[in-house]
Amino acid sequence: MEDNERKGGAAIVARGYSMIEIRWHGRGGQGAKTAALLLADVGFSAGLYVQGFPEYGPERMGAPITAYNRLSKDKIRVHSNIYEPDMVVVVDETLLKTVDVAAGLKIGGKLLVNTGRAPADVLAGFGDIDAEIYVIDAVDIAVRAIGRPMPNSPLLSAVIRLSGIMGRDEAVHAMEEAFKEKFHSKPEIVEGNMTAVMEAWSSVLRINE
Repeated sequence: MEDNERKGGAAIVARGYSMIEIRWHGRGGQGAKTAALLLADVGFSAGLYVQGFPEYGPERMGAPITAYNRLSKDKIRVHSNIYEPDMVVVVDETLLKTVDVAAGLKIGGKLLVNTGRAPADVLAGFGDIDAEIYVIDAVDIAVRAIGRPMPNSPLLSAVIRLSGIMGRDEAVHAMEEAFKEKFHSKPEIVEGNMTAVMEAWSSVLRINE
């Protein structure tokens, strides 16, 4: 683990962080909580200290949920929810109408939206926000690769790329190991998820300057 700690820690330091905090916005049943937990597994494999947890509350299908990640080169001593994230991930774009997903987002932070809408339409909903805004049609990727509209795997890939915690080859290997652990009795699901991961890595797009 020591070599991995140096590698993962160096990636975060290179981005100017000692710790990266990520907040996920989704709905029950879409996999936001699963994606946050998988990101923690992947970060741990890179030698980082990690947290991945949902905000507990009603978890009925379709209800808004929030999940969180912390990834750090040092021990994490805070255990609260995340109110000033470095990155926000919007799993369900309908939440943009009812939830202030960008609340607390740090200046110059990253905002990733799962959407198939035109970039101009997405940007119109955020006004003059001081953040890097990215989009990916994770549902479309998931339907084609997995056969189900479950966007968590493509979004996980996009988040790892944008966070810079590891390079592509290391990330692909780490995600494959995480999927093999989670779906050990269903190898066909692993294959589909890895197809989604590979496409998502190259599909995430920044839409503002």
